[in-house]
Amino acid sequence: MAVPFVVTPRPREPRVERTEREPRAPSARADLGARSIAGDEGASRRPPALESFGRYLDDPDVTDLFVNGAAGLFVDRGNGPQRVREWHAAERDVRDLAVALIGLGGRHIDDATPCVDVRLERGLRVHAVLSPIAHQGTSISIRVPKISAPDLDELARGGLVDAPGAARLDRLVADRANVLITGAGGSGKTTLLSAMLSRAPETDRIVTIEDVAELRLRHPHHVALEARQPNLEGAGGVDLARLVREALRMRPDRLVIGECRGAEVRDLLSALNTGHDGGAGTLHANGLSDVPARLEALGALAGLDDRSLARQVVSAIGCVVHLARGSDGRRRVIGAARPVLKNDRLSVEALGWSE
Repeated sequence: MAVPFVVTPRPREPRVERTEREPRAPSARADLGARSIAGDEGASRRPPALESFGRYLDDPDVTDLFVNGAAGLFVDRGNGPQRVREWHAAERDVRDLAVALIGLGGRHIDDATPCVDVRLERGLRVHAVLSPIAHQGTSISIRVPKISAPDLDELARGGLVDAPGAARLDRLVADRANVLITGAGGSGKTTLLSAMLSRAPETDRIVTIEDVAELRLRHPHHVALEARQPNLEGAGGVDLARLVREALRMRPDRLVIGECRGAEVRDLLSALNTGHDGGAGTLHANGLSDVPARLEALGALAGLDDRSLARQVVSAIGCVVHLARGSDGRRRVIGAARPVLKNDRLSVEALGWSE
């Protein structure tokens, strides 16, 4: 059932209003759909631009939505963001929308806390930055999860990887190679990792650890752990590094970190160097040649010098698979490499897929 909310006009504070509706099939994308942007009783008060906003969340092709203040609404259906020229909203309305969306995630955004990221039900991820921090007006970024996780065959048909490449990725999973998937933001790292892990044997126990749970596996034995931010008093936070340590007590056959972005890289490498084959992770990097520098930077946050980091990576990671998003907006696997040592520093050596 969709959970409605009402964005009320000023001077009253925007509020989240929960009401009962007639039973209907929930939106396949999220609990924010065309009818959930405002309740029926608020129809006369809500701006038309916000009333129409929700329909884009119900579009199965939409992967991202962006509201860039005065620049308007941009929708990405897999071919890059495209402006919706008929959509317009005043800064006050966009700010009210940001406040309501963040409120649905159980957090608060205001002038004292102008930048907030939340995860809503069904995996919808919302990030908002209020003006004047967002110079051109309040900015809202929404990552919309796929209805279902595509498998490698579907990715091959969609062009992310060709059929021979899909077979080689399949072999990495079957051989229990530890894999690091790299690429820029929005290049398809999580989608590819989900598809690969879904090919693991059903007898494998897969434990995934993420800052925001986005991995969607077609696998019967998947335990998903999600980090938690501290509350307003600074208490109750659970970071990725701790979740890695907790996961090691859960007897995983495959240990996966959705994205390495800090000191947890040390715990992941330690785990993969102690018999946990078939593990995986993702890493932001612009190209294969940039991977060593990114790992060294993360290693420094964990107190690892370049030499120690290099030796651990070479021992722990069997293959690095890199994705890129082209000028046409299409996501593709563009190369693979293995970590190697060169003069006691980490480097990568390009792999032919036949290796």
